[in-house]
Amino acid sequence: MNFRILAQFLGALLLLESIAMAACGVFAWMDTVPGDVGAMNALFLSAGIVALVGGAMMLCGLGKIDRVPRREGIVVVGLGWVLCGLVGSLPYVLGEPKLDFSDALFESVSGFTTTGSTIMEADPIMGLDIASWPRGILMWRSVTQWLGGMGILVLFVAILSYLGMGSKSLFRNESSFQTGEATTARIRDTAMILWKVYVIITVVCMIGLKAMGLTTYNAISHAFTVVSTGGFSPHNQSIGYYSSWGNGWLIELWLSLFMVICSMSFLIWVVLRRKRWKRLRDEEEGRLFMVLCLGSAVVIAFGVASSQGLDVLTALRQSWFTVVSIASTTGFGTVDYTHWPSYGLILLAAMMFLGGCSGSTAGGMKVSRLIVFLKTARFEIVKAFRPNQVFHMHVNGNTLGSSDRAQTVVFVALYVLIAMTSCFVVALLEAGNGMDMLTSFGCVVATLANIGPGFGDVGPSGNFAHLLPVTKVFLSLLMILGRLELYAILVLFMPSVWRKY
Repeated sequence: MNFRILAQFLGALLLLESIAMAACGVFAWMDTVPGDVGAMNALFLSAGIVALVGGAMMLCGLGKIDRVPRREGIVVVGLGWVLCGLVGSLPYVLGEPKLDFSDALFESVSGFTTTGSTIMEADPIMGLDIASWPRGILMWRSVTQWLGGMGILVLFVAILSYLGMGSKSLFRNESSFQTGEATTARIRDTAMILWKVYVIITVVCMIGLKAMGLTTYNAISHAFTVVSTGGFSPHNQSIGYYSSWGNGWLIELWLSLFMVICSMSFLIWVVLRRKRWKRLRDEEEGRLFMVLCLGSAVVIAFGVASSQGLDVLTALRQSWFTVVSIASTTGFGTVDYTHWPSYGLILLAAMMFLGGCSGSTAGGMKVSRLIVFLKTARFEIVKAFRPNQVFHMHVNGNTLGSSDRAQTVVFVALYVLIAMTSCFVVALLEAGNGMDMLTSFGCVVATLANIGPGFGDVGPSGNFAHLLPVTKVFLSLLMILGRLELYAILVLFMPSVWRKY
């Protein structure tokens, strides 16, 4: 293991994070709302500490790096996300409401992984709701999601031109983007295009929200968290805060549009840029995602309308926004879906596990894996009766080999196994608190799939504040595990891999 490479890259990553903290400190300094002085001090102090640590690490790894081996690239990704979560918790500890370590870590990791689960609904000691917390801290909370949406390490690849061949390893292991046979220059070019598109979409979303009557602060905060499909909101009621406005339906429609856009593969924008129209016509993952969202919303709407006595349009408005919010793993809320018919909850749970499209800012297992899994199942069933038949499997216009099919099946099986095991672990840790099975399941699916709200006591009207510190740390690990799609974190716990690499 080349520790000089690790020190240099992780140090540079911390310097980038310190810049983001300082920017939020400037916002708190310029903010006209009283009470942000403490937030300003906490953010600037945190930025200074992180910059010093990052600078020291870069000095330890000083020297020219021509290439980054794949092994070091994987470790940078895994440790990079853990490190970002750890140092990102500093503003929550140093500033009001001065959270303890487990709460601060949970909130920070939830931000960077764009999960949206929170312990910040209310402070039992201070008696404050989330809107009463310093706006500088809440802005940092939104910024962490925006950085984590595209992936802070993708930004890392886009900015630092001296990555060399290691950029391909970082890019591939940090995200679900498929690099194919791209050269290093093409990887860097793709990363920059993705961030440009990301910024443009954010600005358009923010301008739209501002035009609909949101304050500049709220427009920026919600634009950051909807484009990243994160779901943090500076209001206790989330988007439900705006539902009673005269144009509340328009705000919900605007946000759902961007949730859908950002649940699609961002590589579509690269395809458009390079005028590869055939690839766009072959996009079956995005079509299936839309069909699933529309179908689920319509089915749930009729059930909600009949069970709660709502008119069909109101029920459709509620179900569409909730389904898109859940399917995109954003987690914004306008209604408490735990009161919906049981079949609706089952559909939502399925959409939680599935998530958005590969190469998007959404979490979950990804729709592309469902497509491969179903086609593989059909292939094996037919093969059992027609062993000599030749099959050619394609997804999004790309040919899949036997290794691709095997990797998908293993991933799905491993994902389900981890989810089941985690439910048992959470229930065991919280046995003294009498946690029920539904809440245990809700904790796991909300964090592993990077959703935000779950079921039971951690549903849309609850939060994670009541959990034990050890449970919050475990769920924080699940968030990172889900965000990096298992392997980049699991491999850190397998030292034999490093010895045999």
